[in-house]
Amino acid sequence: MTAPAGTQPLSGTSLRGFLHGLPGVDQVGAEARAAMLASRSIKTTAKAWALDAAISMIDLTTLEGQDTPGKVRALCAKAKRPDPADPTAPQVAAVCVYPDLAHVAAAELAGSGVHVASVATAFPSGRTSPDVKLADARYAIAAGADEVDMVIDRGAFLAGDYQLVYDEIAAVREAVAGTAHLKVILETGELVTLDNVRRASWLAMLAGADFIKTSTGKVAPAATLPVTLVMLEAVRDFRAAHGRQVGVKPAGGIRTAKDAIRYLVLVNETVGEDWLDPRWFRLGASSLLNDLLMQRTKLATGRYSGPDYFTLD
Repeated sequence: MTAPAGTQPLSGTSLRGFLHGLPGVDQVGAEARAAMLASRSIKTTAKAWALDAAISMIDLTTLEGQDTPGKVRALCAKAKRPDPADPTAPQVAAVCVYPDLAHVAAAELAGSGVHVASVATAFPSGRTSPDVKLADARYAIAAGADEVDMVIDRGAFLAGDYQLVYDEIAAVREAVAGTAHLKVILETGELVTLDNVRRASWLAMLAGADFIKTSTGKVAPAATLPVTLVMLEAVRDFRAAHGRQVGVKPAGGIRTAKDAIRYLVLVNETVGEDWLDPRWFRLGASSLLNDLLMQRTKLATGRYSGPDYFTLD
């Protein structure tokens, strides 16, 4: 397997040795720093910038068994024009759907600048054969996705079979190379420790991830500030070591503007302004957008709109 630019291929004992040689995470310290940064207060013009930035970083998501083409079309319309009454409201970054609906999103978003993201590789469990995982990713690409969100095999990772996880990520990376960005979902709620989050982050990046993502949204806990802090430290250290920048996407459980702004503060204070851009930081969410729009309207008018002023998703 060809190693992605800016990395060296690792295998077998060397991969295990490298991952277990990473510095351990001080869980108490990580939780304390995340809590301290979450207490920062953002006011006036800074808050206005943060609300618009957060909107522009959203992967607007629907991943339910009851999804229909009509629901995806409505979501795409909202992605392109989040607030029909205010054309200055920014577009979101992407719409994220299942592979069988990627063609609907692609048709609706063509020429808009909003990306089409599709989950793949036996989402959300990641438990199937490598051939099926690759077929799933290729199907999403053929349907029009230009971003693929793959899930790792958490069972293999927790059993210490890092090589299997590495090889599967590298194979999907090769399958989508030149066509789509690859986001690798770690499902941090199942990784148990912050040490494992750090190891999984580095493993995904070494195998070629363009983004590392916390969660599928199907497992609790999903995104948390301490977990995202560890992942941000990992992408910072990875760029210093390998010269390649990798994005971060917390997903699941981010529902309010206050939550979103806390993540932006965390990004700014941990990795800096380089990552405060939709190319390098995303928020996976469904209900978050409405609250951001409500807060945005409050800043502009001095009045809160009801939650049903905007479309209910």
